Amino acid sequence: MASSTALTSKVESGSPYQLDKPQVGKATTALLRHIKSKQEEKEKTATKKTLIGDNDSDDDEDTPLSNEAIWLILTTKKHVVDKNRLKPGKISVPHSLYSSPSLSICVITADPQRSVKDIVADSAFPSEISSRIEKVIGFSKLKARYTSFESRRQLLSEHDVFLADDRIINRLVPTLGKIFYKSSKRPIPIRIAKIEKEDGKRVKKDPKKKAPKEERTAAFASPLIVAKEIERTLQCTPVQLAPATTCAVRVGSSKFTADQLTENITAVVDGMVQKFVTKGWRNIKAIHVKGANTTALPIWLASELWVDETDIVEVDPLAVEGDAKASKKRKSTGDEKLLEDKKSKKSKAADEGEDAAEVAARIEKLKKLKAQALEDGEPVKAEAPKAEKKKRKSTS
Repeated sequence: MASSTALTSKVESGSPYQLDKPQVGKATTALLRHIKSKQEEKEKTATKKTLIGDNDSDDDEDTPLSNEAIWLILTTKKHVVDKNRLKPGKISVPHSLYSSPSLSICVITADPQRSVKDIVADSAFPSEISSRIEKVIGFSKLKARYTSFESRRQLLSEHDVFLADDRIINRLVPTLGKIFYKSSKRPIPIRIAKIEKEDGKRVKKDPKKKAPKEERTAAFASPLIVAKEIERTLQCTPVQLAPATTCAVRVGSSKFTADQLTENITAVVDGMVQKFVTKGWRNIKAIHVKGANTTALPIWLASELWVDETDIVEVDPLAVEGDAKASKKRKSTGDEKLLEDKKSKKSKAADEGEDAAEVAARIEKLKKLKAQALEDGEPVKAEAPKAEKKKRKSTS
């Protein structure tokens, strides 16, 4: 009986493209070691503490020196142009980026903001979450109050996390400006709208039927649902793609261990493949991991530069051979033409040289005749060209 040997085995997800976890672990270990050595070097070369004692704090948790962000850089083969995938989103990670007990949260909500403030102050709302929410502001007040660059910068520095109602998330870009969207504190969408149901099924709203303007108010979910959504969001990392081939997602900080970073990276890559990147793994070109001030370390590189097999152009060898012969023929005809041009130029130059020699000989002869005439004292008579005498016709 012949023994059968399996040539390949199907992976769990059904895709031949997978992250190599040992490779990810090596990259994260090397990155954390490099960041730590750089931090120790900076601490040694840093200036001495002031005599007043402004820098005597032993808590360095929030300082950028000891808590540097770690980013996942994902490069795609083709641009992501689907509008649904370009909307701000989030991916759940096993190790939260917002686990600090002193976390300050700002909630930006659709109008009216009083409804959300009442939800946060409700007795059914968990106190461990409400104690972190320091500010609730509606969209209209945000737009009216924070118009200057300085006021937006102050708002950015006052809070650690910004959560925004997903109904107004796309309208925040011109309102908050580049001071927010060039930082790592971009608003994270939360779904806190009230969902109308009938017989346990969600009721779809007719976009053509709109309520009167005075009756248009945002409806919000119950306190328990809102609290659960905020708690779930704090266990996620924000994702916002641009219509380009590169995006960056924060996966941790330098305080994480290599195993924690590896688990977060795996979760983020799986989420990007399933939800955000068109055609999944087939459209991913490279994955790197880097710190805020370090070079990017590759953890996955594609062996193919195309997405579909239809993108590959098959070349016929006979056609290539024919093109080569045609190019040689064109080259030979071009060389012959060039030689003919050179020959014609040479013959023209030779003719011009002969004419110039005759003129020079005639001038030299005239000079000799002039010199001889001066010696003899006779006037110089130049040789006139012989002209044929034309017979005049008699008019008689």
